[in-house]
Amino acid sequence: MKNKANKITLLYILFSMLLAVVSYYGFNSFHTTQDQVLLDFSFIKDIVFIIISGIIFKVVLTKNDYRNSRTFEKLQAINEEIKASNERYDIVAKATSDTIWDWKIQEDDFIWNKGIQGVFGYKKEDVGKTSKWWFDRIHPEDSIKMSIKLYSFIEQKTEKWQDEYRFKCADGTYKYVFDRGFLVKDDAGNAIRMIGAIQDVTKQKEEEQRLKLLETVITQTKDAVIITESEKQSKTIPKIVFVNPAFSEMTGYKPAEVIGKTPTVFMGRKAVKNDIAKLSKALKGKEEFKFETLNHTKTGVEYWVNFSMIPITNQEGEHSHWISIQRDITEEKKQEKEKEQLIRELTQNNKDLKQFSYITSHNLRAPLSNLTGLLNLMHEIPVENQELREIINGFSTSTNLLNETINDLVKVVIIKDNPSINKEEVLIKDVFENVFNQLSYLISLHKPILKIELERVTILNINKAYLESILLNLFTNAIKYRSPKRTLRIFVSSKEIDNQIVLIFKDNGIGIDLERNGDKIFGLYQRFHNYSDSKGLGLYLVKSQVESMGGTISVESEVDKGTTFTITFKK
Repeated sequence: MKNKANKITLLYILFSMLLAVVSYYGFNSFHTTQDQVLLDFSFIKDIVFIIISGIIFKVVLTKNDYRNSRTFEKLQAINEEIKASNERYDIVAKATSDTIWDWKIQEDDFIWNKGIQGVFGYKKEDVGKTSKWWFDRIHPEDSIKMSIKLYSFIEQKTEKWQDEYRFKCADGTYKYVFDRGFLVKDDAGNAIRMIGAIQDVTKQKEEEQRLKLLETVITQTKDAVIITESEKQSKTIPKIVFVNPAFSEMTGYKPAEVIGKTPTVFMGRKAVKNDIAKLSKALKGKEEFKFETLNHTKTGVEYWVNFSMIPITNQEGEHSHWISIQRDITEEKKQEKEKEQLIRELTQNNKDLKQFSYITSHNLRAPLSNLTGLLNLMHEIPVENQELREIINGFSTSTNLLNETINDLVKVVIIKDNPSINKEEVLIKDVFENVFNQLSYLISLHKPILKIELERVTILNINKAYLESILLNLFTNAIKYRSPKRTLRIFVSSKEIDNQIVLIFKDNGIGIDLERNGDKIFGLYQRFHNYSDSKGLGLYLVKSQVESMGGTISVESEVDKGTTFTITFKK
């Protein structure tokens, strides 16, 4: 700037002197000798004036240049400061996860930073430039409350503004946000601008709600919940920092009586003596553990608890607390003792009943055999009295039924008393052949239509005699309970399905009313038809034999249409 002032001053002096010289020589050619002195004086005066005025002009220019230089430096400093401020704003905007907004209130002009895209998923062209776009995306349930607080702040009725509300994302979902803003005022104190930052607090809100639910669970649960600190230095039992209401109800101790103390304060002497070593070992290992122990209440009443302790770690993975859950199992213990006593009594009763059944069957067999023998002898003696012969025949029939009943009962006792029966590999087809040989007389007498579809499958680990007994019972029942309206049809099939052997036995007999008798069809001494020779033991015996071999049996039946039995064994 200084060099520029010097150049301008020099040009001014040179140009002025040039004019002065031209003027001097121009006037010099027209004046007389008498005026020469006056002309020379005037030329010298002009030269002096030019030099003085040049000096003054330089001083003025120098001062003006200095002022301009200072002004330029100030403007440059201000521009640098503004540039640095903008750079800091951009860095902060990039570094923070907040969504920053700038609202010119009077013009209703809204500007968002890139957080509106990164946090809420809006594209740049979708973001509105007015406050209406902002308000329209606030959840309807939060909009009124938020608007009242915001405009109260803008009108300067409140000192600060911050609020939590739900803000709509581009995909239609809502996020919980924490928003706070600051006002910029003009010289008259009027609010002209507001700048704010929206922080996404959805995760914190969800965690807060989760913690409230957990708190509700802890305070409302019937189990006692105890939180203790982690053990320090040489201490073996940590101190209590929290107990829930159920703890006080269970033990009789108020929170103030146990907080700051170890759990041994409410543990019974027996529990401390028997379980303290186990408890200390588990605490040192910082491992979850459970045990049952006998405690006593504040008043000395004993109660059993299922005691569990779980180690809790902080974000750094360091052990910080223990959570203990205690469930009162006094009633369960009482029921367990009663159950054990009942089992002992039932076991003894079962033994007594078995012994009674053996003794009864043994004692009945001898006289029954004698009676059968006598009846056989009487059949060889001619009896002319018709009434006497009918009495003898009826007596003989009743004796045979009694003999069959005792035999069936003995079979049931044997099945129930021998869970580990002899098992072997059996081919189903061979078993059917034995059954048909035994039923040849009944089959030839009643001439049923038989349809047999037996795959060549083998049942492993099964008792052959039991399987024959099952099939004999089903065949004889089908013949006995045949329908008088139609020819008896019996369908039998065996096949392998999903590693199981499925045996189906179907007839078109008189059927069973399952709505009335479905729950007792396999019961002992259950009769569903008015047949004089029906004992009500057959299906009970069948089910007992099937289950003793690890199988299952089901039935489908309809009155006057027939019955289907499905027996399943694992292959």
